[in-house]
Amino acid sequence: MAELQRLAEEWLRLDQDPVTRSEIQSLLTKNNVQELEQRLSTRLTFGTAGLRAQMGAGFARLNSLTIIQTSQGLAEYLLSRFANTPTAGIVIGHDARHNSEHFAQLAAAVFESKGITVWWYEDIVHTPLVPFAVKSLKAAAGIMVTASHNPAADNGYKVYVSNGCQINSPEDTSIAASILQNLEPQTWTAKGSPLRQPISTIMQSQYFQSLHRLVKIPEAGQRPIQFVYTPMHGVGLRYMMSAVDVTGMMSKMTIVDRQAQPDPDFPTVKYPNPEEKGALDLAISTADNKNIRLILANDPDADRFAVAEKVDNVWHQFTGDQMGVLLACWTLFSNPSPFATDDVMLTSAVSSQMLSFIAKTEGFTVHETLTGFKWLGNIAKDLQAQGKRVHFAYEEALGYMFPNVVLDKDGISAAVVFLSACSAWGSPWAKLQEIYGRYGYFETINTYWRSPNIQKTQSSFSIIRNLGHTFPHYVGPRKVLRWRDLTVGYDSATKDNVPELPASSNSQMITCWLEGSTSDDGIRFTARASGTEPKIKLYVECRSKDQAAARQGPIEVLEWLKKEWFSDDSLKIEERFADA
Repeated sequence: MAELQRLAEEWLRLDQDPVTRSEIQSLLTKNNVQELEQRLSTRLTFGTAGLRAQMGAGFARLNSLTIIQTSQGLAEYLLSRFANTPTAGIVIGHDARHNSEHFAQLAAAVFESKGITVWWYEDIVHTPLVPFAVKSLKAAAGIMVTASHNPAADNGYKVYVSNGCQINSPEDTSIAASILQNLEPQTWTAKGSPLRQPISTIMQSQYFQSLHRLVKIPEAGQRPIQFVYTPMHGVGLRYMMSAVDVTGMMSKMTIVDRQAQPDPDFPTVKYPNPEEKGALDLAISTADNKNIRLILANDPDADRFAVAEKVDNVWHQFTGDQMGVLLACWTLFSNPSPFATDDVMLTSAVSSQMLSFIAKTEGFTVHETLTGFKWLGNIAKDLQAQGKRVHFAYEEALGYMFPNVVLDKDGISAAVVFLSACSAWGSPWAKLQEIYGRYGYFETINTYWRSPNIQKTQSSFSIIRNLGHTFPHYVGPRKVLRWRDLTVGYDSATKDNVPELPASSNSQMITCWLEGSTSDDGIRFTARASGTEPKIKLYVECRSKDQAAARQGPIEVLEWLKKEWFSDDSLKIEERFADA
C-alpha cells in the first residue's frame, strides 16, 4: 500500500486536470486499492498503434496528463532526429469522441511550446486526412486523436511519420523511451499560438481533387445505383457527401438519420464497428423501408468501409476479403493498360490468399505483409521508390488503401471507387460470384475470442505451442503441412526454419496450413493477439472448386480449434459463433 500511496501522490503532484484529480482523490478516500492498482501501477505503453485505452485518471488510462507526456516525448524525439522539425511541423487532427478536441488542443500546445509549427485541422476530420496532410505538407509527423471503432469510453493517439505512413518498429520503441524521459509536464495550456496554422480548407480541397483523379465517372449507359449510407455516429457524413458529389451520385444516397451526426456515445449500437453483429441493423431497416438493396457504412473515424447487399430478399454483408477482391478486380480490369509484374497490389498475412491466386493467373505481383497498415503503407512506399506501380492494398478488417491518395486505409476513397465500380457491375454480389467462377471459391471465417487480460492471451498461445513436439502436427483429423510462428521466429517450410516475414516476440501470431480433403484444396488459418483490443483473433480460409465444400472447411476447423486450442472458459468467442 505504501507504493500505491506514493504513486497516487505522484499523480496528484503532476495532474492539473480537476476531473481526473478528483477521481484519484475519491479512490483514495474510499481506499479502493484494486482500482488504484489498475490505474496507477502500470503505464500506458506506446506502440506502433500509438496509444489506445479507456479514458480516466491514472497512468494506465488516457487523460490530459498522459496526452501531454506522450506529446512531450514525441516532440523531443522528432527534434533530436530531424533538424527541420520546427519548420516542417506536425499535423494534428481529431474525431468527435469525448475529449478528442481537448486532447488535440493539449498536444498542439506541447509542440508549440517547443517552437514546432502545428498544422491544425480546425474541425473534426476522418483519420486519413492526417496522413494525407503529412504527405502533402512534407510535415515531420502527424497525430490523429481517435479510437476508431472502439467503445465510447475509449480514445487514442495515432502517430504518422514524415513519409505519411503509420509508425513502425523500431521507431515506436524510441518514441516510448523518449516519453519516459519527458514525464514532467511543461505546459497545461490548450490555447493556440502564432505557430498554429489552420489547414482544413486547403487539405480537404486537395484530398477531393485526388479522389476525382482516382474515380472513374459513370459512362453513358451505366446506371449509378441507389444506396443507403451510415457513418455510424462518426465523422464520415460530410466527407462521404463531398466524395459522392465528385462522382455525380449524390441523388442516389439515402442517409440513416439516427446515425448521421457525430455522437460520442454511439447510442444505437453496442459496438460502433460495422463488423460487429447488429451494427448495420438500422441501415438495413432504412434500406428495407426505402426498397433499396445496397448499404455502405463507415466506422466512426471513416477509415474502414463496409458493404451489404440484398439478394433474393436476403441481406449479405460482404467480408473484408470479398470487398478487397472486388476492389482489386475493378482496379485491375478497369486499368487502361494490362498489368505486368511491375504492377503491384498488397495484402496482409491474415487476409485471403485469393488475391495472390488472381495475380498468378493475370500476371501481376502481390506482396504479403504482416498485419496492419503500418506494414502495408510503408512497404507500398518502398515499392513506389523502386519504380513499381502500386495500385491497391487491403486487409480483411475492412481496410482498403489507394496509395496515390493516402498511404493508409481510407473508407471514403474505398466507398467512391466501389460506387464507381457498381455503376458498371450493377450487382456487386453477382460480380463476386462471377469472380469465384473464374478463380475458384475462397471461403473464410473470421472471428475472435475476448480474453480477460494479456496474461491469459499469452498463456493461451503457450499452451498451443506445447500441444506437440515443436508444434501440433494435427488439427482434428487434418495433418499440419506447414507451421509458421512469428512470435518465436519459426517456419517449418523454409530451409533454415526462419520465416520470410519479420518475427517479433512482442506479438502473438501463428499461421497453420492444413492438408486438403476429398472435396477441398486445403485450409490456412492464423491465430493472433490483437494489438489494440483484448482479443485473440482467428482467420480461417478454405479453397475449393465447389462452394459448399469451401464453406464447410472453415466451419469444421473452427469446431476443432474450439475444442483443442481455445477451450478455456475465460475465453469468450464472438457471439455469432458461440453455439456454432
